[in-house]
Amino acid sequence: MKPSQSLMRRVGAAMLCGLALAASCAPARERWSEPQANAWYDKQPWLVGANFIPSNAINQLEMWQADSFDAATIERELGLAESIGMNTVRVFLHDLLWQQDARGFANRIDIFLTIAARHHIKPLLVIFDSCWDPSPKLGAQHPPIPGIHNSGWVQSPSASALMDLKETPRLETYVKGVIGRFAKDERILGWDLWNEPDNEPSTAYPRTDAKHKNLLVAALLPQVFAWARSADPSQPLTSGLYKDDDWSVEAMSPFERMQLEQSDVISFHDYEWPENYERRVHWLQAWHRPILNTEYMARSVGSTIDQILPLAKQYRVAAFNWGLVDGKEQTRLPWDSWDHPYIKSEPPVWLHDLFHVDGTPYRQREIDLIRALTPR
Repeated sequence: MKPSQSLMRRVGAAMLCGLALAASCAPARERWSEPQANAWYDKQPWLVGANFIPSNAINQLEMWQADSFDAATIERELGLAESIGMNTVRVFLHDLLWQQDARGFANRIDIFLTIAARHHIKPLLVIFDSCWDPSPKLGAQHPPIPGIHNSGWVQSPSASALMDLKETPRLETYVKGVIGRFAKDERILGWDLWNEPDNEPSTAYPRTDAKHKNLLVAALLPQVFAWARSADPSQPLTSGLYKDDDWSVEAMSPFERMQLEQSDVISFHDYEWPENYERRVHWLQAWHRPILNTEYMARSVGSTIDQILPLAKQYRVAAFNWGLVDGKEQTRLPWDSWDHPYIKSEPPVWLHDLFHVDGTPYRQREIDLIRALTPR
């Protein structure tokens, strides 16, 4: 459903407010110029990786909290990524972890980066996320709900934090703190500041998502870019487009235009047929910046390794499929499992993920193709 004109006007007004606030932050560095962005990209190999969470973590909190952080599993599973030629992964952080124990969280990020570097992998780190459960809580996380895709993933910030202006200084401290701590770290590929920021209030959590969520995010995201730049990172900043929209320069929404005009490098998600993927790449090439496809591969709806990865290589688009090892996240199950849980049987085709938890490939042909296409 397309947004109403009145909502778009409100989003536009919210973004203008956010941009005005961002301008007052006096960022330490400007957005990279096109030559700067392309010079950075020219130094990178063709980037191929996966969205990564260890198989024994249901969400970002369980991955990173001290009691459940599992370096051994991370080591083993990043070893799988390296073994098939991957050189990057996309990994989600969370603001509550910084609030809980900034030093401990930073130390665990450092351990993760050390493991990744040992496997010649440079992570793209995600700061905020508007998807799934809007009420995250620290501590032990609930077990996966049987038969349901992503039954424990959590938003950052929470709905309550997003709606409370008194929380904004805490979010600012998190952004400046975590990026400032690693601003010159050559083990990091870049910073994805907000995953799917204009994601509509979740149909899985309709009663608890933030009211006027997209307006709140529209006002906050430009400030997040300014906070990140104030840390003067040597790595690029981005926030990806993801909706099934026309991304031509003339037709994109005000929110999407704001994302592109703030990003050092362009990123996008695409889970559709290869012809749609190719058309979107052509639209985004009009911005003359590096292009990172930070989410793809949904086998049952036409986005596959076989068809998308060769296109990504043809256009030198960085490619991050969703999911490495099947585990507590249960993203092998399709999105419609929220309506029809897969309790009695497995889906005919996995939606995401490349490996079973024991390290055997879901489909050997995909592994062979990734190895054949990736640089050595």
